[in-house]
This record gives sequence, structure tokens and C-alpha cells, in this order.
Amino acid sequence: MYQIMFQEESLLPRERLLEVGAESLSNQELLAIFIRTGTKKEPVSILSNNLLAKLENLAALRDLSIEELQTLAGIGRVKAVEIKAMIELGRRINQSEILLQDRVLGSEKLGRKMMQDIGDKKQEHLVALYLDTQNKIISQKTIFIGSVNKSIAEPREILHYAVKCMATSIIVVHNHPSGSVQPSKNDLVFTETLKKSCEMLGLVLLDHLIVAKSAYYSFREEGELC
Repeated sequence: MYQIMFQEESLLPRERLLEVGAESLSNQELLAIFIRTGTKKEPVSILSNNLLAKLENLAALRDLSIEELQTLAGIGRVKAVEIKAMIELGRRINQSEILLQDRVLGSEKLGRKMMQDIGDKKQEHLVALYLDTQNKIISQKTIFIGSVNKSIAEPREILHYAVKCMATSIIVVHNHPSGSVQPSKNDLVFTETLKKSCEMLGLVLLDHLIVAKSAYYSFREEGELC
């Protein structure tokens, strides 16, 4: 009588996850769990490896559309939708951790978070963050989504939620789809108008951030808000 010993690497990704934990799996193995099945010609491990090989880095997977995923061998519409859902859920989990755990003590960390959140959007998004007396984020609201040629939201729309959640300070963030984070004349006028509106209600405009995919601009860091 003899016993066959299986090497750890021979286990299927799901089995490996149960044995050693998700954090120990490779990118290929984690993706293979979502793809689930291979084709008649290739096993799921090869499919996931081929998909990753087509990317410059893992972050590029987030940018693939459902249609682009479907062009890859073995990825149908259902699998493409599941992959997109998985990526979005991971992004939201990461955002919620930052939102709930951190106090806003500076612009850099928040700037990087918002770069990930709206920096690559094709339309202009205006997001307001409402903070308490300890600079903890009470709420985050998307106030405006529009075309690149339309002015961003009016202060009253932002201040409505500030009063509603009893915030003591506000940070506003919007993206520039062009990729440039330099403030426009409209951005400067909007910031000054919002600052004065906040002061009338006893609120503080802590910062106005402009973000793109790989950069941000902070009005406070640049001395535009004192």
C-alpha cells in the first residue's frame, strides 16, 4: 500500500484558498477563481495567466471594459460582468475603510484616495465630504456629474447636505477629465464663492481638491485657502 503526496502547488485555487488563505494566492490564482472554468483547449489557470499577461500591471485590469474583457479567449459576457463587479466591490471596500477609519489630517492621502475614486472619470464629478469637529468624515456625497463644458454645482447644493448632517467643515473635490489639475478661472471663482457661503453659515471650507488620474491640486497646499 502506498500514499500519494500532493504538492501545495498542485491544489486548485479554491482548495489553496481554503488551505493557506486568500492573501497567499497569486494574482493568477485569484483571477482563476472568478473565471471558474477553462475552455476545451486551455484550463482556467492558463486563461487567467493569459489575461494578466496582456496587462501592463494589475491596476490596468480595472480599466478594461466588459466588451474588452470579452475579446479575451474564454471570457464570455457573464464572466466579464463578474470580473467588473469584483473589481468595483474591491474599490468600494478600500474607499469605505479610508472613509470610516481616518481623520483628514492633510491633503495628500485624501488626494490619492480621490484620484482613485474619480480621477479617471470621463465626465466631471463634484464630490463633497462633510466632516465633524475632529475632522472625521461624516458623509461623502456626489453633488454633480456633468459634461466637461458645464460649470460645477452651485454652493447651495453643497451646503444643503452640510446643514442636514450637522457638519462643521467641508472639503470639495472635482476631477478634470483633461488630465490637467491646474485650476481654471471658474474653479477659482467657485472656490471663493463657496468659502464665503460657508463662512455665512459658520462652516469652514477646509480644502478644494482637483484630481486627475495621476495627480491632484490642493487649494490649501497652494495657499489659496487660509
